[in-house]
Amino acid sequence: MRSFRFVRERGEPAGPRRLGCRPAPATRRAYPTGRRFALLSRKFVVMPRHPITDFLRTAAGPILDVRAPAEYAQGHIPGALSLPLFTDEERARIGTTYKQVNPEKAVLLGLDFFGPKMRTMVEQARKLAPGQEVRLHCWRGGMRSGAVQWLLELGGLQVNLLDKGYKDYRHWALAEMARPRQLRVLGGYTGSGKTAVLHALAAQGEPVLDLEGLANHLGSSFGALGQPPQPTQEQFENDLAAALAALPPDQPIWVEDESRNIGSLTIPTPLFSQMQAAPLVVLDVPQAARVQYLASSYGRQDAAGLAAAVLRLSKRLGGLVTKEALGAIADGDMARMVELVLAYYDKTYGYGLEGRPSVTVAAEGTDAAANAALVRAAADQPEFLVNHSAS
Repeated sequence: MRSFRFVRERGEPAGPRRLGCRPAPATRRAYPTGRRFALLSRKFVVMPRHPITDFLRTAAGPILDVRAPAEYAQGHIPGALSLPLFTDEERARIGTTYKQVNPEKAVLLGLDFFGPKMRTMVEQARKLAPGQEVRLHCWRGGMRSGAVQWLLELGGLQVNLLDKGYKDYRHWALAEMARPRQLRVLGGYTGSGKTAVLHALAAQGEPVLDLEGLANHLGSSFGALGQPPQPTQEQFENDLAAALAALPPDQPIWVEDESRNIGSLTIPTPLFSQMQAAPLVVLDVPQAARVQYLASSYGRQDAAGLAAAVLRLSKRLGGLVTKEALGAIADGDMARMVELVLAYYDKTYGYGLEGRPSVTVAAEGTDAAANAALVRAAADQPEFLVNHSAS
């Protein structure tokens, strides 16, 4: 259900002098698209707004984020496109004027910045929305989104406005990550090919949450090799919430066993707590197979990147092992380097398994499809959940 309300933007003065509420003409008129409508009075037109669930699930058109570029870079709704009303510098100048001079001068300065951009913004929006319908938001559903909605509708586009703005998406995302879910955790020592097994489970029709894929990191000191830059923590949470919302609520969801941190990112506490309490299947792959699997993977990586990853572990590996591992990298002996590093990782992961109820599944190698079938068979056994609940 859409609501009708006046909302002030962050830092916006109270009262009727806001871009989100504009003077109405003396006579009633229809919106340019014919499908939208206005409530007219002598002073204001009230814009129709969508709550967050309707905005995400039923409203049509690409999502346009009219916040400043720095705000967008810090975190945005997954899939949203940046159409900033103000640059970062302009936004800063308006804020300074509001605080140090007065709100009226800040509004006039904003209009000075807005005016020359009007035509360009309409043209950009038309290119981004071939269907001429968009979803639009700013920080909290006030001045900026109201101004751009007025402009785009004047330019002939149909606009679906997010009530309460991006701030409401953040509330939705935090609630989504805290929602109780049926999780099944896939564990195993480093080099077991857990991520590949997770993808195989998805290919076999199992609901899967790929945390490392969302984080652009494979979890260890070597996890950034060959990966895109990691998102911000805020963007990681936004993407994570969207991924969770897309999964069926009535089926178990497979997720890889992770430490609290994935590279520079942190798994939100409510979700991590559920992972720690969920049934755990540990894939037991022979060390020789794991060494071969990792050596093949690392052999495709840059030697300098591998050396840097070893050096990050130097305090844990010790000076002698670090020196030997660096020498193995220089000699192109990936198997030897992996053997040296695995001794540390196996000890660490084994310690983390202590006290956690689990079912161990023996595997001959790292064939992802075969191991996914073994994991599914183990999870289908009645004692899997019984043993977990009993502990």
